[in-house]
Amino acid sequence: MEATSTATALRRLSLISSHFRTHCSSLQVSPFSCSSTDGENHENGCVFCMIVRGKAPALKVYEDDVCLCILDANPLCFGHSLVIPKSHFTSLQETPSSVVAAMSSKLPLISSAVMKATGCDSFNLLVNNGAAAGQVIYHTHIHIIPRKASDCLWTSETLSRCPLKSDEAQKLADGIRENLSISSNIEDSKGQGSSLVVN
Repeated sequence: MEATSTATALRRLSLISSHFRTHCSSLQVSPFSCSSTDGENHENGCVFCMIVRGKAPALKVYEDDVCLCILDANPLCFGHSLVIPKSHFTSLQETPSSVVAAMSSKLPLISSAVMKATGCDSFNLLVNNGAAAGQVIYHTHIHIIPRKASDCLWTSETLSRCPLKSDEAQKLADGIRENLSISSNIEDSKGQGSSLVVN
C-alpha cells in the first residue's frame, strides 16, 4: 500500500512540476507507463485502460463509443477533467486522426458543462505528450482545466514573453513546413491527402 501511494505521489509531483518552474529541476521522476506501446500488455499496467474496462474506479461524466471523460483523481483545480479514448494509444502522434477528431468534437460540449458546474468562465485544454512535457500516464488524454480570473494556476502566466527574432522565426517556420511536407508525403502514400500553407 505504501509503495502504491509513493508511486502515486511521484506521478503527481511529475505532472505538477511540468507546469510550474521549480528549483528542483534535478529531481527525476519515472513516468507511469502503460506496459507496452504495441497494446499487447497494456491492460495490465494502464490505469485508463482499466477504467475503460470498469476494473478501476473513476467518476465518469461523459461516454460514447470512442471516448469517455472522467474527473481527474488528483486535480490541479476543482473540475479538472480528462477526455480519454477507449482504445489504447500511448501518445497523440500514435492516435489515429479519426479518434483525435472524435475526442475533439466533444470538447465544446464537455468543457461548457464543466464551466457551468464549476462556476468558471474560462478553461485551458492541455495535452502532455511525452515525458519532457509532463506526461505520466502513457495513454492519450486531453485535460480540461476550468479557470477563474486571478486563480494564478500557471506561473508561466506571470512571465514576460519575448518576441521571436525575424531570422530565427523564418528558419523555424521553414523547418516546420519541411517536416510537415515529409509527414504529408507519408500520409499521402497511405491514401490521406493534406495541404500546406506556405507564406
